[in-house]
This record gives sequence, structure tokens and C-alpha cells, in this order.
Amino acid sequence: MTMNQDKEKSFPLVSIVTVNYNQSGVTCEFLDSVLNMTYPNIEVFVVDNDSPKDNPDSIKLKYPWITLLKTSKNLGFAGGNNVALPHCKGKYVLFINNDTEVESGFLEPLVRLLESDNQIGMVSPRIQYFHTKNVLQFAGFTPFNMITIRNFAIGFGQTDNGQYNDTRETGSIFGAAMLVPMRVIQEVGMMADVFFLYYEEHDWAAHIKRAGYKIFYCGESLVLHKESISTVKNSPFQIFYLTRGRILFARRNTTGIKKILSFLYLNLITTPKITLVYLMQMRFDLVWAYWRAVIWNFTHLRGIVFEIPQLKK
Repeated sequence: MTMNQDKEKSFPLVSIVTVNYNQSGVTCEFLDSVLNMTYPNIEVFVVDNDSPKDNPDSIKLKYPWITLLKTSKNLGFAGGNNVALPHCKGKYVLFINNDTEVESGFLEPLVRLLESDNQIGMVSPRIQYFHTKNVLQFAGFTPFNMITIRNFAIGFGQTDNGQYNDTRETGSIFGAAMLVPMRVIQEVGMMADVFFLYYEEHDWAAHIKRAGYKIFYCGESLVLHKESISTVKNSPFQIFYLTRGRILFARRNTTGIKKILSFLYLNLITTPKITLVYLMQMRFDLVWAYWRAVIWNFTHLRGIVFEIPQLKK
């Protein structure tokens, strides 16, 4: 066996994909952390989502070993990540936010886990907040309540004292960092870019679970997340895509009585409640953003709403 064959067997190629949008400086900080990784067999793709206020060429100039891909318009989170997939040669694909920094040995436990069980279709690492030392953002998810369309991040806001350093199945995946076997993507399809932003990773996890795979959390692996650099909390932009995604997720992933109950809950309980809250806050911009999302789901009933884009190489 040659040295390259031995390396490929011990450390299968991982394609790392991250999306840049007006954040070349942040993306460079992420790539600096990638340089310190101990995993020896990677390729890196940076997808620039048609940044209007940024020059992504500066990323390629500083890190000539990456592959820079440019879109002709902003394709959102799923669409931007999907652009890289036809170019990826890895056995596994790591989708990771550009507003993260990785621990040097974070990738090895994730790969070992997927290598140990071919029924695992996705895995996310333990994630801490970058700017708040040792505070957890994610240590797995509870299963979705398919009527309220809510789940909860395990460990959220807790001090990380090693209590979640275990490895286990999780209710869903966390899009900030997720490792997925290429064969699973080829079998199940890519993320649905109709979401644009929010809920697309949960929708993808739901489809992968229905294909017979398990979703895992790996606490041995750690990533630091600079939360909310790219979006403003409680902005009309965020409220529109969060609301649209939540309703769309329900439409794509519920059947029978649960579909009816989720429709009634979201439209007859959640919508009046949230509308009243925003009105009391005098946030008429958020009222309009919320209702635009509701209306979008009533006016988009077929076609792309239910498609799963397939990977073609």
C-alpha cells in the first residue's frame, strides 16, 4: 500500500464548504483556524454568495490553496452550500459557517464516528459561543414536536464543564457545522434551497432520517461560533425567513392528522399571538414581515416548495 493509499484509508478526504457573504475578514479568520487543523486530508471550498459590499478575491489571494466559487446572485444558505457539491471529491462533506473557528483536532472524532457506522447520515459537533468563553450553544437537539414545530437545543446557555462530551443520537442537526457522507447526499439529495435561510438543515435531517439514517451529536469535537454576525436579531429579514421556514418545514414534513394539527396551531394560535406581541411592541415592521411569510406559504402551494434538489456530478 502506498503512503497516499494509507493516508486515504486512515484519513478519508473531507471536503470543507463554507459560504461567504460580505464577510471576507470573518472568512479569513475561519481559514486561519483551518490552517491549524491536525486532520491531514482536506480540500476547502469558499462560496461567495454574490457579495455586494465585499471583494472575495482577497480570500483567494491570502489562501491560494482554497477553491473560490462565485455565484451570480445570493442563493441563501442551502443554495450557496449546494453550489460547491458538484466540485467536492471528499468521502465526507463538512458544511460549516464562516463565522466559526475550529479546534485543531475537531474533525478526527467526527470522521471516526461516521467511519464506525454507515447508518449515521449526519453528525454535528459540540458548539460554544466564541465571544462568551465556555458557554454552550449546542449539545444536541430534542426531537421536533411536529404539531408546534419546535425543538430545543440541549445545553443552550449552560457553562461547559464537560457534561456534554458524550456521543449520541440527536433530534436534528445544527447547520453551523455538520459532517455528511457524500454517498448519503447522492442518495437522498441536497438541502432544499427553497428555504433560503433557516430550517433548511432541519428539513434535510428529516429527509435523511426518513431514508433510514441516524443523526448524531459528537461531544468530543468542539467548534466556536460567532453568533449573529451575518443577520440582525429581530430584524424584519430574520422574522420573515424564520417564519416562512417554520411553516414550510411543517408543510414538507408532516402528514395526516399531524399536518392538520400543525396547520391549525401555526395559523390559529401562533399567528394571532405573535401578531399581538409585535403590535404591543409597536413593531409594525415585524408584523408585516411575519404576515408576508404566512402569505408566501399560502401562495406557494406546489412545485419547488416540495422538491429535493439532486446532486449531479
